[in-house]
Amino acid sequence: MFSYASVPPPSRLYWRAQLLGWTLYFAFNLLLFSVFGRFSSELLLITTAVVLPIAALTHALRYHIRANQWERLPPFALLGRLLFMNATLSVLSQVIIWALLIWVVRPSPDGQPHGWAQFLGYCLNVNFMLWLWAGFYFGWHFFHRYKQAEVDKWKLAAAVQEAEMRTLKAQINPHFMFNGLNNIRALVMEDPARARNMITHLSDLLRYSIQLNSAEWVPLQRELEIVRHYLELEAMQLEERLTYSLDVDPAALTVLIPPMTLQLLVENAIKHGIAPRPEGGIIQLTTQPDAATGQLHIVVRNTGRYQPQLGHEGVGLRNAQERLALLFGKAATLTINNDPTIADMVVAELQLPIQAAA
Repeated sequence: MFSYASVPPPSRLYWRAQLLGWTLYFAFNLLLFSVFGRFSSELLLITTAVVLPIAALTHALRYHIRANQWERLPPFALLGRLLFMNATLSVLSQVIIWALLIWVVRPSPDGQPHGWAQFLGYCLNVNFMLWLWAGFYFGWHFFHRYKQAEVDKWKLAAAVQEAEMRTLKAQINPHFMFNGLNNIRALVMEDPARARNMITHLSDLLRYSIQLNSAEWVPLQRELEIVRHYLELEAMQLEERLTYSLDVDPAALTVLIPPMTLQLLVENAIKHGIAPRPEGGIIQLTTQPDAATGQLHIVVRNTGRYQPQLGHEGVGLRNAQERLALLFGKAATLTINNDPTIADMVVAELQLPIQAAA
């Protein structure tokens, strides 16, 4: 059961639209009446008596619409109700107008209306105005609902995106830790001093992961520090089997990137390229910003062969590609292929839009 008391008060936009619309209608009627008669104060009163009741009835109609939630009705049900309500208000408005004109503004000798044909004609005119008012009212309401639905859709998409990002980060962030822990375990008895150094590097990695668990972006310089910690950890384990180099353009150090992106590429290069080879190999990381295209170009080269199996591309890389798609759409790419010019060399190329730190 709906209550008129629960209807929210009209907005400022509603009052402005009402004032503008009925002022224009008032001016139109005043001009029309002036064509058939000389302008006078009585003519002004007649126009007021004609327009004011219709404006008041539309305002009452607004309360009836909101109280009974007609905005939620399907089109045919709404049209049926408006058909009946507009016809009723048309007749009611003429009763009020004629009462004001005959007994207040211009009393007639017999106090009777001027004729039913004229009465019906004015009813049809008011009915047209009521349909015009309803068209504007529901048109604005449906447009507002459409825009709100669009906003809600984008809010939902953003919430889903955030949830997906958190899920992917939950998978990526601890991914690199297991290798480090296994390496430390292997050295605890064999070389305690090196194990302590590895623990130091690993603690920095853990601190980085925890601090940036809720961060979407980090400067490239900070990510490179973590990459160096990781490479030091792996170098202690692989010893002379691992050789690495970092060639970073200073202009790229402030560019923002998703955390753990570079670390994941380096880890993938060691895990699948260097570690399985008895002779080891090399890792080369280069970064170069391209001001012309607004893209940051990152390349990780490593010894090995890229032989992906369909459906087994790796959780880490798949998550990284999904994160890039969520953050940048098609503006970012991550590809891994065998180097066509150098044998036994894999090239991972990452391109993403440049976003400088504030």
